[in-house]
Amino acid sequence: MSDSLNTPDAPSAATHAPGDSFRHTRAKGEPRFPDGPRADPAGSHFERRIRSFQPRRSRVTAGQADALQRLWPKWGLDIDGQQVIDLGELFGNDRPVVLEIGFGMGEATATMAAGDPDTNILAVDVHTPGQGNLLNLADRNGLSNVRVGNGDAIILLREMLRPDSLDGLRVYFPDPWPKKRHHKRRLIQPEFLSLAATRLKPGAILHCATDWEPYAEQMLDVLTAHPGFENTQAGGGYAPRPEFRPLTRFEGQGLDKGHVVNDLLFRRAPHSQDR
Repeated sequence: MSDSLNTPDAPSAATHAPGDSFRHTRAKGEPRFPDGPRADPAGSHFERRIRSFQPRRSRVTAGQADALQRLWPKWGLDIDGQQVIDLGELFGNDRPVVLEIGFGMGEATATMAAGDPDTNILAVDVHTPGQGNLLNLADRNGLSNVRVGNGDAIILLREMLRPDSLDGLRVYFPDPWPKKRHHKRRLIQPEFLSLAATRLKPGAILHCATDWEPYAEQMLDVLTAHPGFENTQAGGGYAPRPEFRPLTRFEGQGLDKGHVVNDLLFRRAPHSQDR
């Protein structure tokens, strides 16, 4: 991803405090984190379709870099699309697995993992500082039920996960792509739901949340129309924010500005309802 290019290796702890950002000139072709996430895991193996995400360039602190170097071999997953993964092997147990697509800096993910240690969370993002921060939080708080995926969640779902392998899917505050010409980039579309439905177990919950009301309306429309999902709300519509989803700093800032946050909780319908 582009925020993983042309940026330095981690500095030594002797010269940088954990919260410092750093710059360092690397030799051409030298990897940013030799033992960490790859810049473009899937490479050119898959089609160059329209992406729902936009990689961002930003500095990685020394603490985040240290976590990436130390913990990626243990808790990281490069989404290369070249193998079907065994989730039991990835986590070292057979507990339920929830996929989280897009986790920002990882604070909410770490809070949910701590609150439900019997559920494994596979958290996927392309933002390198966030990957390092979540690994750091997991390490600091002893959260062995978190794994961090680097790359395109569509490739993960389509190429690397088995049917009926997920016990839940979370998509919190995805990019709303507010301009009309960019609506095709929004993640929650009928095609995505059809793919997600094949990887979710019947009865598993797809939980979306957004503070962009037009996107919330689109989510509600496409989820309601999709035969693979059914609304958990008896009367239809949006759901109250469940207690397990923490109020994030980003969400709080939006609420302070008068934004309305909508949660949608839809259940994976039985296979007999599939088209």
